Amino acid sequence: MKKRWRISFHDPVAIADLARRAEIPPVVAQLLLSRGISDPSEARWFLKPSLQALHPPEAFPACEQAADIIWAAIQARQRIAIYGDYDADGITATAILWKCLKLLGADVRYYVPNRLEEGYGLQTAAIEDLVQQGVQLIVTVDCGITAIPEVAFAHEKGIEVIVTDHHEPGPDLPQAAAIVHPRIGSSPFPFPWLSGAGVAFRLAWAIARRASSGQRTDERLRDFLVQAVGLAAIGTVADVVPLWDENRILVHYGCTHSLPKRPTLGLSYLQSLASQSSNGKTDSEWIAFQLAPRINAVGRLGQAALAVELLVTEKEDRAAELASYINSLNEQRKSLEQSIYLRALRQIKEQCDPDTDPAFVLADTDWHQGVIGIVAGRLAEKFHRPVILISLSKTGMARAVGSARSVPGLHLHEALTACAHHLERFGGHSQAAGLTIAEQSIPAFRHEFCQYVADHFDREQNLAEIHIDCEFPLGVFTVEVVKQIERLAPFGMGNPRPIMCCENVTLVEPPRIVGQGQQHLSLRVHHSGTTMRAIAFGAGDRSHELSCGEPFDLAFRPVITEFRGFERVELHVVDWRTPPQRDG
Repeated sequence: MKKRWRISFHDPVAIADLARRAEIPPVVAQLLLSRGISDPSEARWFLKPSLQALHPPEAFPACEQAADIIWAAIQARQRIAIYGDYDADGITATAILWKCLKLLGADVRYYVPNRLEEGYGLQTAAIEDLVQQGVQLIVTVDCGITAIPEVAFAHEKGIEVIVTDHHEPGPDLPQAAAIVHPRIGSSPFPFPWLSGAGVAFRLAWAIARRASSGQRTDERLRDFLVQAVGLAAIGTVADVVPLWDENRILVHYGCTHSLPKRPTLGLSYLQSLASQSSNGKTDSEWIAFQLAPRINAVGRLGQAALAVELLVTEKEDRAAELASYINSLNEQRKSLEQSIYLRALRQIKEQCDPDTDPAFVLADTDWHQGVIGIVAGRLAEKFHRPVILISLSKTGMARAVGSARSVPGLHLHEALTACAHHLERFGGHSQAAGLTIAEQSIPAFRHEFCQYVADHFDREQNLAEIHIDCEFPLGVFTVEVVKQIERLAPFGMGNPRPIMCCENVTLVEPPRIVGQGQQHLSLRVHHSGTTMRAIAFGAGDRSHELSCGEPFDLAFRPVITEFRGFERVELHVVDWRTPPQRDG
């Protein structure tokens, strides 16, 4: 789909000033300025994040209260349950708190609901099960902030509940013994955008202090906290929270120290499998595209508890077995995802008008409900419009489950609210949501939802945008320059890998379609005497747009790869446009 390019303003005076005062190369200064960083001290901190800059546990008052309750429960030999979520953030958060409490001798177990059978969040049936197990204290992680009736039910059953979460709270809060949430309380946490695993790490740190003398934790607890930073880094990247402040510190240290040097036993096995396709690199993008999807796949396919077991086990054979099985589940997830994607594309071609339909609402009996959200996101990005995929029951049951994804400019939750009379239930936020619908209601819902989008979203006025940091000739991007750019890592939400552009690039040979399922394009591009390899991920169906000898503008991310023991720069293509499109 057509995209609008936004190239950052280039101020040579400001670039030279920041480069001189912060003692950094001009290209790094330019990239920092495009991120709104102009103060030299802030620039130095951004480029060298340190664990010592983390806010202490007492900066999170409810965290201190929760730590006191948990430490008292440990000493009283109460049975404690860590109740998590089934995504990578919830799984790593569960592992952090379980390992902390187990290390302190607690009678502790974990519970992660089955995504396909139980759904998200604290459930009364699960609480009943924990009652039967003699649990006296439940600590939620990455869920619970809206579980008002469930927390009340736990109280009726004599169970105390501590809620730790980071999701958006409602107008009312559950009556929990403590609520550890970065945006709630008389003194909210200085950084409000922690992940669920980031909140769990903070609480584990506070509990570790309770078990130590003074402010300094003992050696075994310090070793645990180092490992916990790595787990928190995975949850932070996987949950796509902004990589600023605390999150940047956790991910930086997790990538440079915890994960490569001190992973848990199970993680070490899983990392070795993930490294097969990433040259062994440990960075935020490796977490996002290699490690986190493997952990997420377990939850998507209804077996999240196995991922927690992988992260906490200390048995060598079991760790190896689980890592291998989880890796195979991820392969299964990828196969399901690609199958659904191709089937959905066929539906769009046969049943919709890709040029004029305001939204796509698609349904099929062969779509796995744990995977449809990923595919809906891919389609929404590809066609730049809201997409809802609905998994129909194979057994003829009337209820169907759907996942929805939107694009900037259309608030998905508001759109679903306007069509709520067709739905049995729904929930989510502006860009992602889930829903349950009776199958016979789908046609009427499709019509009304598409009409709402047509009335409230103008695709021409809300073109997808690419924010480009700077424009340079290809010859500028040497290995040394790209290594300077890498100093801005970790990259992710809030700090994306820099995007560059170059005008009037040409191909030196026809594009080649590569990759499993012929999903990608391999290009050799030339500009002003420089020829480089480029790869356009997911653009295998666009090879007809490029021809040798015809100039085009290229937007890309430069990365360093290894080839036969030598480092070289490769371009990861973001978009391209022909000269007549420049003013579009």
